[in-house]
Amino acid sequence: MIILDKLVVAVVGATGAVGREMIRVLEQRKFPVKMLVPLATARKENRTVRFRGRALTVRATTDKSFNGVDLTLFAGGSNASQEFGWEAVRRGSLVIDNSSTFRARPDVPLVVPEVNADALRFNHGLVANPNCSTIQMCVVIKPIYKKLGIKRIVVSTYQSVSGKGRDAMEELTKQAKAFLSGKKYAPKVFPHQIAFNVLPHIDVFLENGYTKEEMKMVTETRKIFSNPRLPITATTVRVPVLIGHSESINIETEKPVSIEVVRKLLSQQYGVIVVDDEAPVKDDPLRRTYPLPVDATGRDEVFVGRIRKDISVENGIDLWCVADNLRKGAATNAVQIAELLF
Repeated sequence: MIILDKLVVAVVGATGAVGREMIRVLEQRKFPVKMLVPLATARKENRTVRFRGRALTVRATTDKSFNGVDLTLFAGGSNASQEFGWEAVRRGSLVIDNSSTFRARPDVPLVVPEVNADALRFNHGLVANPNCSTIQMCVVIKPIYKKLGIKRIVVSTYQSVSGKGRDAMEELTKQAKAFLSGKKYAPKVFPHQIAFNVLPHIDVFLENGYTKEEMKMVTETRKIFSNPRLPITATTVRVPVLIGHSESINIETEKPVSIEVVRKLLSQQYGVIVVDDEAPVKDDPLRRTYPLPVDATGRDEVFVGRIRKDISVENGIDLWCVADNLRKGAATNAVQIAELLF
């Protein structure tokens, strides 16, 4: 039995945007860490990260890095997960992986704690963290799925550049400054200019015309809800926002639906905050109360609003949700999984 105040925790990819956020979340949620082991590639060895007021030196990741480690949070991308994921398990560590490497494997649970925590009972030492956009959508649709049933989901995402890492955030900032100064800044991280632009292209394109990011939302949501036939279609878009993913979700339910019922279901869902103007249009013609990425930044909840009836189908509902993709979309979800397991 592991004693909760004596956990050795490693973070792979500790210098990246998600890795640093994982370390921050571990501290903020007072996870029982005896010793933190920050790991990265050899190129980033000897950099420092801060934890509990101390600067910790980053080590290069090797097989031996996981000796004596109770929990490893992977945020180093697919290559690191493929090389070291199961090796860490073999050396006695429980692994929570944030990459897409193991999400589709039937023997690896894919978990959003508010949705399918029971799946953790079947882990073999490794648990997959879902895609950031999948996580926030699943938290929102869970109470609707449970109470009313869902016939079909159509989702369009508006994803911040932090989903592609720190280099992408830097590119947006520098490119925006250059643009406003009348200068050019050639794209390096993105295929086209991201500043003051919108790119309907996240990850690679597949033979069916969808991108890999779009198909992740389809396959991962089906796995999380244990419903391989759940009809879902997605369009994922990169927008010039630093942090915070937004989603427009259209849901067709199996049972009759009303705005009042949906608001109640969402307001009672753990991890969801409803930000929705209920006043009649005649009383507030501007209707200015709705979730914004800037308000979700640094928060662990999923914010939902613009809840309204879909006028094109009998049992349709439209809504808008926003979440911090580095926290609930990655770091916080992983630490929540760890809290349940330990």
